Amino acid sequence: MKLHYMGRFSGDTSTLPHGEHKPGAVPFREIQDPQKLALAANGIALALLVVLLAAGAVRGGAYYSFAQFLLGWLLAMAILFPHELLHAVCFRGDVYLYTNWRQGMLFVTGPEDMSRGRFVLMSLLPNLVFGLAPYLLGMAFPRLYFLLVWGAAALCMGAGDYLNVFNALTQMPRGARTYLYQFNSWWYQP
Repeated sequence: MKLHYMGRFSGDTSTLPHGEHKPGAVPFREIQDPQKLALAANGIALALLVVLLAAGAVRGGAYYSFAQFLLGWLLAMAILFPHELLHAVCFRGDVYLYTNWRQGMLFVTGPEDMSRGRFVLMSLLPNLVFGLAPYLLGMAFPRLYFLLVWGAAALCMGAGDYLNVFNALTQMPRGARTYLYQFNSWWYQP
């Protein structure tokens, strides 16, 4: 994997690096516009955050303190770039990291194709490591309430990733491969 930090995403999807379309490639049925995707992902994230924090409050609410809440939130913000780096390590070739703070997004993209399994792993890996693991530890040890907050916030950061996983699992047939072209995913049968 070779990471290229590209800085601020201009919003022009035609500037994103991509390879050539594969013969017979089919576009994912997904949101095409980055701004609409950001709105949908942020809506999913907010709903998920409410559910996860409510469950965390039931389990660890007796140990709530503003200091623990703040620490959890700061840890979640601190893993924004590491989250994207965990996506990036699932690529074998060139991968490009962009920021889009106005829509609350950071993302990586790359021109290579990958199996459905690797695409799902690439999409979920940072959410499992930085979200699910701390959240479950916080649920197991409620005195460490900051872990609940960290995990809940980090899991919500993956809302766009969950959309990718849903699309891959429901639209790609067995044996298909996927690739990113501009801002969207495509699949094909090799």
